[in-house]
Amino acid sequence: MTAGTNRETPRYGVLGYPTLMLGVFFLGPFGIMVAVSFFHRVPGGFYEPAFELANYARFFTPLFVEHLVLSMYVAVLVAVICVSIGFPFTYLLTRLPRRTQVLWLVFLLSVLSLSEVIVAFSWSVLLSRTAGVSNLLAWAGLMDKPASWTPGFPAMLLGLTYLAFPYTVLMLYPPLSRLDPELGEAARTMGASPLRTFFTVVVPVLRPAILAGLIMVFVFVLGAYLIPQILGRPQHWTLSVLITDQAIYQSNLPFAAAMAVFLLAASLGLIALTLGIGRRAGLRS
Repeated sequence: MTAGTNRETPRYGVLGYPTLMLGVFFLGPFGIMVAVSFFHRVPGGFYEPAFELANYARFFTPLFVEHLVLSMYVAVLVAVICVSIGFPFTYLLTRLPRRTQVLWLVFLLSVLSLSEVIVAFSWSVLLSRTAGVSNLLAWAGLMDKPASWTPGFPAMLLGLTYLAFPYTVLMLYPPLSRLDPELGEAARTMGASPLRTFFTVVVPVLRPAILAGLIMVFVFVLGAYLIPQILGRPQHWTLSVLITDQAIYQSNLPFAAAMAVFLLAASLGLIALTLGIGRRAGLRS
């Protein structure tokens, strides 16, 4: 009995530190944010402790609904684009020699090292009229004169897709690399073309991975802040930008905290759904 207790003590000791860090750096700030979301805003930009649901009642106002619908639309659109491009790209990547795969993965990891600030300002320069790609197109005679493509909805969509695409590939790479090659060989033996094999064999088998990739990109884009603000116009601002605007520029921290609680709860719910899909797929396999 004493030996079993001694074995359990180091295990609890190892788990104690990450549990403490989780409580200090996540649960503590999250609890403060939840408490502030119920506070009363005092005219003049201040707030006082209280317990009222007025901040959550503003979820039914046109301002919040408009930004929520836009955020959902942008996140769904970027997720569909990333998975639609990333799934066949990753499938072809897994069919390349191992050394080539490593080079591509290193390149994708180097893209991930770029912060959202660098990505946003880089695309704003590339899409600008003074030093952007339109100057090359005008010089080649494909355009009459240089044009500015930012800020705007297509520019914001392009920046978010560029930012989320490496995450999509890295998430789809493990299940695609573990795919049994005999499935494709059997389909081609029965007379199926490579394209038909891809859509009738590979895609159905990896449907849980595709759905998980869509959810994860959706959650990632839902929290993007700088790209919508820099590459988009005010009417294209997502919920993350609205939260910052309410907290800093409108001095309405309780309402910003309520929206942050909603966004975090939605993200955690979608992540739990993704984990459930992965666990169910693992049980089936």
